[in-house]
Amino acid sequence: MEIIYKKIKDFSQKELQDLFLSVEWDSGNYPEKLKMAIKNSHRVYSAYDGDKLVGLINSLSDGVMTAYFHYLLVRPEYQSMGIGKKLVELMLEEYEGLARKAIIAYDDEVEFYKKCGFEVGEDKSAMFVTYLKT
Repeated sequence: MEIIYKKIKDFSQKELQDLFLSVEWDSGNYPEKLKMAIKNSHRVYSAYDGDKLVGLINSLSDGVMTAYFHYLLVRPEYQSMGIGKKLVELMLEEYEGLARKAIIAYDDEVEFYKKCGFEVGEDKSAMFVTYLKT
């Protein structure tokens, strides 16, 4: 198996839905909105095994000071193979000159992101207002 990494934003609704639902992310239940969200991202890197989308990372950025890495997901059967780490590395290289690269990590993901060079903000808390209407 050879994983190919691509810098693209054009995905079918089906392949995005399949990827997001494979990791049980609710976003996969909104394939039209998800496709538009990915297309409107500042940058997107993906990982393919043949023609199968197996991983993805996207960023939202002003392109000057800050990049926020919003989605990072890898199909469960492809996890622990270095794909997520490689996707993060590609984004960090992309935004090398920016002052801040940020991500909101769930508690069980913190160690992964620390291995990728991120630090926990000691005086910071993630805050959300979430509402998605179908």
